[in-house]
Amino acid sequence: MNIMKKLVTAIVIITFASSLGAQTNDFKTYSNYDFVAGNKVLFFDNFSSGSIGDFPVMWQTNGSGEIVTIDNSSERWFMMNNDGLFYLNEGLNVPENFTIEMDVIVKRNDFAPCQVFLTLFDPEKNDLYPGMYVPGKSGIELNLGYFDKENDFQEDHDYRVYNNSDEIGGITGRYTKPEGLFKIDKVSKLCIWVQKTRLRLYIDNVKVFDIQRAFSSGAKVGQIRFGTQDVCKILITNFRVADATEDARSKFLTDGKLVSYGIYFDSGKDIVKPQSYGAIKEMAAILTDNTSLKVLIVGHTDSDGDNKMNLDLSKRRAENVKKVLMTEFKIDASRITSDGKGETEPIAENNSAENKAKNRRVEFIKQ
Repeated sequence: MNIMKKLVTAIVIITFASSLGAQTNDFKTYSNYDFVAGNKVLFFDNFSSGSIGDFPVMWQTNGSGEIVTIDNSSERWFMMNNDGLFYLNEGLNVPENFTIEMDVIVKRNDFAPCQVFLTLFDPEKNDLYPGMYVPGKSGIELNLGYFDKENDFQEDHDYRVYNNSDEIGGITGRYTKPEGLFKIDKVSKLCIWVQKTRLRLYIDNVKVFDIQRAFSSGAKVGQIRFGTQDVCKILITNFRVADATEDARSKFLTDGKLVSYGIYFDSGKDIVKPQSYGAIKEMAAILTDNTSLKVLIVGHTDSDGDNKMNLDLSKRRAENVKKVLMTEFKIDASRITSDGKGETEPIAENNSAENKAKNRRVEFIKQ
């Protein structure tokens, strides 16, 4: 078998689709969802800085790919073709605890089996773009399939933990349920949460893997690699890496303020997306356990668009987060106030996609 085909390392699908409509959206399907995005953005790419048809500047490949647009989406997408492996140009510079999020679409050319491959690994010195089947000193290879209900076809998910002294062995596991598998040509949300040696992987509202020993003790994750089988293509956008070192409860109770990047909205919309469940649940637990606390919710935007519209949008977003705390988690309305600052209080210059991502946030302030 062509080693390139096996090496192909993969991606996952993330759901940042269209607006969910009324605020009484599908939160209940996320009731067991515990993912919480890190609260310090380390890297973000939505491919807005490149031109359509160009390869994105912050990525590397031995194959081909390009920035594209797709129907029914205002986003730009990075399409990775099925002829190579794809890496971050400068690798991952992350602490022991971090999160990775992305929106993903998988496309296939025919009805043949289709898998995408994602590898997180500790690279060898001066080798950020390895082509071997088992890259780096150690890592985890995630092979992610899909569910095709119409054609009654299902590809499972599996993983393998490895190190260079044991390329064939290591810890392996498999996930076989249709829930949590990618849907061909559909947008899904993929989230990865790493805490030292532990890795949790989520697709949409399903926790697919919870692996306690995904990385060797002392390993430092320094690169991510994507690939597919010959019949597949991957499209990703809103690729975000964040530091998840700080404990949200301690941060809020000690500092009196918590900045959240785990509360999601569609562009220009105020409806809280159900993928926000884990982050809001965390704040609800703090308020439930500390009944004397009150909180001010403040929405912030980047500088894109009209100033007045951004101010209004940020206020409506904060108000809708308040509504979720009240309706889904039964927090008394008298304990919550909301406000919005629009683009008036940036924490970074609005001069890049990454900095704009830092400015789009929801803050919880202890009262």
